[in-house]
Amino acid sequence: MDNNIRNITIIAHVDHGKTTLIDNLMKQSGSFRDNEVVDERLMDSGELEKERGITILAKPTSINWKDNRINIIDTPGHRDFAAEVERVLGLADGALLLVDSSEGVMPQTKFVLSKALKQGLKPIVVINKLDKTDQRADEVLNETFDLFVSLDANEEQLDFPVLYASGRSGWASKDVDGPRENLNPLLDLVLDHIKPSQFDKSKPFAMLSTLLYADNFLGRSLVGRISQGTAKANQQIKAINLKGEKVDEGRLTKIFRYEGTKKVPIEIGEAGDIVVIAGLEKANVADTICDLEVNEPIEATPIDPPTMSIKITVNSSPLAGKEGKKLTSTQIRDRLILEAQNNVGISFSENSNKDAFEISGRGELMLEILLTQMRREGFEMTVSPPKVLFKIDENSKKLEPIEEITMDLDEEYSSRIIDSMNRRKGKLVELKDTGKNKKRLIFQAPTRGLMGYTSRFLTLTKGTGVINRIFHSYGDFEGEMEGRRNGALISMDQGKAVAFSIFNLQARGEMFVTHNDPVYTGMIVGLAPKPGDMIINVMKGKKLTNMRTQGTDENIVLTPVRQMSIAEQLSILNTDEALEITPKACRLRKAILDPNERKRSEKQKTTT
Repeated sequence: MDNNIRNITIIAHVDHGKTTLIDNLMKQSGSFRDNEVVDERLMDSGELEKERGITILAKPTSINWKDNRINIIDTPGHRDFAAEVERVLGLADGALLLVDSSEGVMPQTKFVLSKALKQGLKPIVVINKLDKTDQRADEVLNETFDLFVSLDANEEQLDFPVLYASGRSGWASKDVDGPRENLNPLLDLVLDHIKPSQFDKSKPFAMLSTLLYADNFLGRSLVGRISQGTAKANQQIKAINLKGEKVDEGRLTKIFRYEGTKKVPIEIGEAGDIVVIAGLEKANVADTICDLEVNEPIEATPIDPPTMSIKITVNSSPLAGKEGKKLTSTQIRDRLILEAQNNVGISFSENSNKDAFEISGRGELMLEILLTQMRREGFEMTVSPPKVLFKIDENSKKLEPIEEITMDLDEEYSSRIIDSMNRRKGKLVELKDTGKNKKRLIFQAPTRGLMGYTSRFLTLTKGTGVINRIFHSYGDFEGEMEGRRNGALISMDQGKAVAFSIFNLQARGEMFVTHNDPVYTGMIVGLAPKPGDMIINVMKGKKLTNMRTQGTDENIVLTPVRQMSIAEQLSILNTDEALEITPKACRLRKAILDPNERKRSEKQKTTT
């Protein structure tokens, strides 16, 4: 049966302007009142999304155009959020591929586009930021066509329409030099090119749950596209899993539809529309929410298993409780359980005492985003080094996660990158010349060796390289891998670091503290250039005498402390170390702070 609903997803690399384009589409389609105050980048609703300029959570929105409803789904571009991307694409009938007119096709575009093409979505290519002085729209179009061919697009997908646009200026045109008035050509093209899926409204209600939100007032809210029938408020419904087993049963208490960025309550949801429903307590993502008559589940993309885990416990350092408000294991536990409910890419487990919690996810960025959010909410905690999750196959063979790494860099840096990847057990799969003295290297390497590698890669390429990582598969265990080569410089006492002492210790290695920073026994205050830990005193002040001769006073110049992200700090931890995270600081430390106890535990390990 025909309907007037179009569901599209927007695909773009980070900072190619998709969120700004959605802003202008909503403004020009009349989603806001004339006098309404509207923020920039509306779809980046989270604080971290606005700061980093990345989409972390997939979010639907809706606009009305010429008596048609266009549902737009904003998708994350980063591979760590693959759990979001793969399912969300199932809501859409077509995809807008946004490409920067000067940067061209970037690796993260390839990741989401490949998923969209496999699901059979009809693409529209929009070459964005045409107002840039260095735009090269014709070359970028050829690159985009080559990308479609390399991703095995079918003939219908290869015959994609192209628009030239500036999302920020709010115009789109069919030609590079065409009229630059508004975004009407884009909205009209969506209606003409992307045909709505055919759904039968006469069948009993069924929809696939695609996103999950925990709402303080409604409880579990499930988002999905109604595949058949109509959903009515107060009707009896059930949830069945992919095997057809009943998971939950209840009453459909509320139905919402997206209008702009707001959720509006409705009485009846029709087939083809994206709705939010409430009323079930146990239903999860990939479950089919349906009428009691329905027994066949809707096919769903299975959620990728997590590949990495961290252990989180309460902050046990001498500075505990001085910088945060949420300190207890109960508070940490409740927050992590809530996160696991909302984010299907994360799994939660705990020990028998319920005082140590393990969080597993798809990659470093996903775990870093969670820890950063908790830090901003006032939590204090201790985090263990990340562990890679291994598998055992039917033949009792140990398997580990392998990633595919795509690197675009200047030719002069390729040999040092190949050398650094060899040390991490990486295998070079492809090496090709991309022109202008640029090379593209594609490796397959164990996840274990890639922790914190992005910052190392940027150092080796002097900030000019682009790296993209995608989970490839589980492969054979590659054997032991060398850990951190540098020994830790450990504080011998508690107090405040002194500039005079740090200045004299700078020759021993890289320092992580500066003048007046609080330190404590067992805290890692720097890294030595050689293996082996060293206990040092960073609180030793200058001896004051009444002698004043020329040359007695040295000019104290401290090397600036390197600012590291949480992911970088976690990546340099050894197995006997941990990271203390508070709202004001992140401090590297030994898991056992007392030096005598550390020696005892090391002796016990060697004897056993």
